[in-house]
Amino acid sequence: MPPSPHPTATASLTDDEIFELRWHRAEADLMAPLARLYGQRMEAGVLRDRVRTLLAEKWAERPRDLRRLDLARDLNPGWFLGQEMVGYVFYVDKFAGTFADVPQHIPWLTDLGVTYVHFMPCLMPRPRPSDGGYAVMDYGRINPDLGTMDDFRAACAALRKAGISPCIDMVLNHTAKEHAWAQKAAEGDPVYQDYYWMFDSDALPRQYEETLLEIFPNQAPGNFTHYPQIGGNGGKWVWTTFNEYQWDLNWENPEVFLAILGIILDLANNGAEVMRLDAVAFMWKRMGTVCQNEPEVHDILQALVQGTRVAAPAVIHKAEAIVGPHQLVPYLGTGRHTGRVSNLAYHNNLMVQFWASLAAHDTRLMTDVLARHFPERFRNAQWATYIRCHDDIGWAITEEDAERHPPMSGPGHRSYLADFYNGSFPGSWARGADFQYNPETGDRRTNGTFASLAGLERALESGDVRQIDLAVNRILMGHALIAAYGGLPLLYMGDEIGLTNDDAYRDDPLRADDGRWMQRPAMDWAHAAEAETADSPHGWILRGTRHLMAVRKATPELAGHVPSQVIDTRHPALFAVRRPGDAATVWAVFNFTDVAQHLPLDRLGIAPGTPLTDLISGHAPAMEGDRLRLSPYGRLWLRPAG
Repeated sequence: MPPSPHPTATASLTDDEIFELRWHRAEADLMAPLARLYGQRMEAGVLRDRVRTLLAEKWAERPRDLRRLDLARDLNPGWFLGQEMVGYVFYVDKFAGTFADVPQHIPWLTDLGVTYVHFMPCLMPRPRPSDGGYAVMDYGRINPDLGTMDDFRAACAALRKAGISPCIDMVLNHTAKEHAWAQKAAEGDPVYQDYYWMFDSDALPRQYEETLLEIFPNQAPGNFTHYPQIGGNGGKWVWTTFNEYQWDLNWENPEVFLAILGIILDLANNGAEVMRLDAVAFMWKRMGTVCQNEPEVHDILQALVQGTRVAAPAVIHKAEAIVGPHQLVPYLGTGRHTGRVSNLAYHNNLMVQFWASLAAHDTRLMTDVLARHFPERFRNAQWATYIRCHDDIGWAITEEDAERHPPMSGPGHRSYLADFYNGSFPGSWARGADFQYNPETGDRRTNGTFASLAGLERALESGDVRQIDLAVNRILMGHALIAAYGGLPLLYMGDEIGLTNDDAYRDDPLRADDGRWMQRPAMDWAHAAEAETADSPHGWILRGTRHLMAVRKATPELAGHVPSQVIDTRHPALFAVRRPGDAATVWAVFNFTDVAQHLPLDRLGIAPGTPLTDLISGHAPAMEGDRLRLSPYGRLWLRPAG
């Protein structure tokens, strides 16, 4: 008698058996980089046992509902690549007040189509100043101003129920000097002094400084701090890349790796589904280099990712590496790290080229850089695409790239962009500010919200109807670009309603020396409610952004696994990218000028006469003969009709 096609009982696996299967799946990819990193510091068998024991303990502690999520994502490992994904980034206090208040704002998020939220730094920071929360003194506690770990868990559960994945910052390069490890190191404990980069004299620090860059040359010059009170005999010199109160961790010590992996898994067990790995480029130090993007960084990231894959496979990782084009791509996996490291990485070059092309009214540099330096897609990974965030804009335009477009030069173009966006360049629409001028290089970074840099603040003050319309269209073009380019689009809180600069930070003595607070305004909920229905610039931006994200969700060609092919249109005002899906192709075309532009269809590789639909408008695009017409700052998502 043949077996029943519908058996009444099935075998089930124990938790231990599930752990064993996942351990065997990841073991080789986990232990190989650890052997390269720590083979000289810890015997291989001991290290393997330590890692396995840690992962087993954290798996045993994992709540049932999160284990169910693990299983769902094991069955659908590309879940984060779908075109349905839309991200939103906020400071909890500025968005909601506390974690307990977050759930009441979930309808706002779902109306935007959000499926991923990034809580800006929310772990226990040192007393201010704390680098905006990136100086963590306790990874196991929530900032008490925002609530408790119970509140965090409840907010994550409510978001998860709404189909939204919470992301949390995990600062990897440094801790606050008030962290328990640092306090023990300061007390002279050699075990914890080995958790940091500490020196008995300034001889080695001076040698390192010969090739190091300065992150905050104005407020925190240099990369080392002398503490004469630590240890006697002249004290200690501590590596402090960012600020005096942020001590760099020593990732050459396997105990640091084990401790951080344990913290990541604890946060995952409390409901975090995405780990934003902060300042990863700086983790490995090597004399004679800038101590950024060293090969060992990618081994560390692979080991953290693969360890998480054993004990919390629902979790993905996002690398925060704001670096040049050549250094950025490996954070999503190249060579032996392909498909094994971070699942997301910020496409800061797309952001920089957006702003640079707007200011230049010329997309040729953008087209060249994005076509030459970046692959069409990645294995098990994609970009996090964005236009603005909490941080400054560093004008990452290299001499090599600029010199391909004479008479442009790297220093000259970077200086022009800083002047344009601080508003001092004649004809600029922007309202921004310089940040961290470096007199040795002449470089300046830029602060300002999306709306203020795009001209809305200045246009509203003047009441100029045309300038208001142009600013709104710059903003919507930016949102259309990050939604279509290829990646997970991240909307920064308030950009969906055009919030402008917050200059009140200057009145707070603990924030006044950090101009980045300019682009961190509190959410104006009265403004948001008005924008729901108002025939106003803020309402146009809100409704336009919601519509773009809704169209994205209905367009499978915009999924993360679909190639992104930058097209040289041979038109200096236009940027275009081709997304060839399984069933159809979508072309996204953008006008970076304030006048109408035309483009022959064959410049996109489309046969003249091909009937097309613009997915954004739902209608055929405007044509003049066989030429597309794009309005000022126009954006088209084209698909063959039918």
